[in-house]
Amino acid sequence: MARSTTRDLTQGSPMKLVISFTLPLLFGFLFQQLYNFVDTAIVGKYLGSEALAAVGSTGSINFLILGFCMGICSGFAIPIAQAFGAKDEEELRRFVANAIYVAGAIGIVMAVVTALLCPWLLRVMNTPEEIIAGAVSYIQPIFAAIPVTVLYNMSSGILRSLGDSKTPVYFLAMAAILNIVLDIVFILVFGMGVMGAAVATIISQLASGLGCLVVMKKRFPILHLSKDDMVFRPQLAKHLLGMGLPMGLQYSITAIGAVVIQTAINGLGTVAVAAVTASSKLSNFFASVIDALATTMATFAGQNIGARKLSRVHQGLKAASIIGIVYCLIAFLVVLLFAPALIGLFVDAPEVEVINLARQYLTVNSSLYIFLLFVNLLRFSIQGLGFARIAMFAGVAEMIARSLVALVLVPVAGFSGACFANPAAWIFADLFLFPCYLHVTKRLSLTMRKDEPHAA
Repeated sequence: MARSTTRDLTQGSPMKLVISFTLPLLFGFLFQQLYNFVDTAIVGKYLGSEALAAVGSTGSINFLILGFCMGICSGFAIPIAQAFGAKDEEELRRFVANAIYVAGAIGIVMAVVTALLCPWLLRVMNTPEEIIAGAVSYIQPIFAAIPVTVLYNMSSGILRSLGDSKTPVYFLAMAAILNIVLDIVFILVFGMGVMGAAVATIISQLASGLGCLVVMKKRFPILHLSKDDMVFRPQLAKHLLGMGLPMGLQYSITAIGAVVIQTAINGLGTVAVAAVTASSKLSNFFASVIDALATTMATFAGQNIGARKLSRVHQGLKAASIIGIVYCLIAFLVVLLFAPALIGLFVDAPEVEVINLARQYLTVNSSLYIFLLFVNLLRFSIQGLGFARIAMFAGVAEMIARSLVALVLVPVAGFSGACFANPAAWIFADLFLFPCYLHVTKRLSLTMRKDEPHAA
């Protein structure tokens, strides 16, 4: 079958491949952040800091639930990448079909349960009473639309597994523009408040997900499923869940720590919540390069281990690390020079206290982005190699670190203590991931050596 629309990462210069594969992903992540930027900027500028705090108070619970769904989709894409690297097209198509079934079922169940429970969850998190109604109005529609999130992440994950990192970006770009228009219409014209921001995001993401599906059908012959391919196979579903659930749980376990620290920040008041909301949006934007490099490593590792080329995984990781370290230093310099102006995108100038706290939070986090870089590169590489369950424990390390900061440092140092929650989580995770990567690659190397005589 034709492979012209796919991309093989098992041959060629690792540095060039990492750069060329990462760039489209980077634009995709930037457009994804544009969703959040537009929502937050319009809410903060036109609805006020209280509405901004309402949206921001949902960040950690959003990460907890949607992160689980996105993690599952990323995990499901790994066996597909490995099958592609091994040139096993029949197995690839069967994995795709079963991934669709399982991801769809999980998305529907998650939507029903979380939409019903979100008001209770926000109250458990000590969300300030003056913003809880707005928080529910924003997050409940997003939870109800979890199948839309699954649609985009599953379809874009499949495309990336085949080496196509560009198509998802094109549709994210379209969705970002659509999101801006709909934000203006729903919030400023129709007066829907924070719910308008949520509805705009849902519609935009649905458009991008459907766009990916259309391209998959028209341009990827390798994905044309026969009746036999579409048979539900419990063994394949079990294997997919074995990869997807640990990655989903990894996001959720990490997010539990984020929920704990968000609860502590909620206790500091609306001003603190608004400051963390604005600075977190900016921090997520700066982290887009790191996210793109990490996603590249998941596909790069998956394809190359499928082709039994472990040494290329090391080379790819080295290339991604060099690029990432240079970027982290540049990002920190930009924050030092332009933080007040950047925060001003979300908060009006008179709100001096919010701006000062947001600047402090962003500066502390950006100064330690290198630790975040290695968390993502190592974790995604380990997952791409097929060890999703082991990588999950990095999320446990992050959860422990954030919980310690919330329970010990915030009560003593207040907002200044909260600024160190993320860096502490990154450092704890790195302490686990570095030896973990060495362990799994050594284990794979020994396994491959044992198999070589049999292959001969």
